[in-house]
Amino acid sequence: MRRVILCVSLVLLSVPAFAHKPSDSYLTLRVQNELIEGQWNIALRDLDFAIGLDGDDDGLITWGELRTRHDALAAYALSHLRVSADGRPCTIRPTEHLVDYHTDGAYAVLRFVARCTAAPETINLGYNLFFDLDPLHRGLLRLDYKGHTHTAIFSPDRNDQELELGVVNPWRRFLDYGREGIWHIWIGYDHILFLLSLLLPAVLRREGGHWRAVPGFRPAFWEVFKIVTAFTVAHSITLSLAAVGIVSLPSRLVESAIAASVVLVALNNLFPILRVHLWWVAFGFGLVHGLGFASVLIDLGLPSGALVTALVGFNLGVEVGQVAIVGVFLPLAFWMRNSWFYQRLVLGFGSLAIAVVASVWLLERSLNLDLLVF
Repeated sequence: MRRVILCVSLVLLSVPAFAHKPSDSYLTLRVQNELIEGQWNIALRDLDFAIGLDGDDDGLITWGELRTRHDALAAYALSHLRVSADGRPCTIRPTEHLVDYHTDGAYAVLRFVARCTAAPETINLGYNLFFDLDPLHRGLLRLDYKGHTHTAIFSPDRNDQELELGVVNPWRRFLDYGREGIWHIWIGYDHILFLLSLLLPAVLRREGGHWRAVPGFRPAFWEVFKIVTAFTVAHSITLSLAAVGIVSLPSRLVESAIAASVVLVALNNLFPILRVHLWWVAFGFGLVHGLGFASVLIDLGLPSGALVTALVGFNLGVEVGQVAIVGVFLPLAFWMRNSWFYQRLVLGFGSLAIAVVASVWLLERSLNLDLLVF
């Protein structure tokens, strides 16, 4: 029975998750004496689900539809945000509504002002947006005060946070960006499926047109090590270059190329064409995946004066997330490598399923379609 449970678990690792990317919102605050100017970018798709924005249910949210819901939007959003200065609540009022675009779609931009009783030394923020609807939602905070930048990430278990304005804690900032790196590799289904597509044949070798199990754990381990290391080095290079603005490509091109890389690697498991070592493939496509990671980091915001801390923290977080995935995958795959179940179902059907879903992603991203509606 345990063998069956473990087999099913490995299949679940190999079959793509169809859910949309868990939502983020981007909250920016600037403290000026007793006034706090705020800007809150919230995904239209999330707001539509929460309060309804698409008045005619045609699948498109126009500016006219959004404008009629400005008051409701502001009331809903600000009811889920609490701002206090030195323990005393600040009064919040909306000032302007705009629209912006991120890599994952259109966002409502709510600008507001929080008035406090005096210039604060400590800011306490309570954030509860969408947590009752989507426990995977994250709120990404950037707070600017006298040339210093504070960052924080809100989640259901970290929805109340206190920031000392005169103190910038580099260790906390490092941990915040590290947690964000772990989080975004775990919800980055395209990155996970690319990595899994490369790892699926790592416990096998191709002989006479057939897959054969590797004789021991050592060669499988070193093959996985080379693949993961090559992927890590490659995406770290382009992540850093894109995050500091040296490299910049259109997000649709990058996301389409990432989907295409998943398709190609998954199909190569079924019809082996690439004769080079897979770690070369991991490195080449890893350069593209790094640009995808960079879009997340850019949306989060890089603090001035702490660029290295943020980059290193985020990168290490991504690697920790990858190691966790590999740590679950490799022992199970090695244990089952001799079985028909692994060679035919997990490798064969799993690679086919990955290729199909990644092909849908490729169509969606390259043609700006919405095919996976669930």
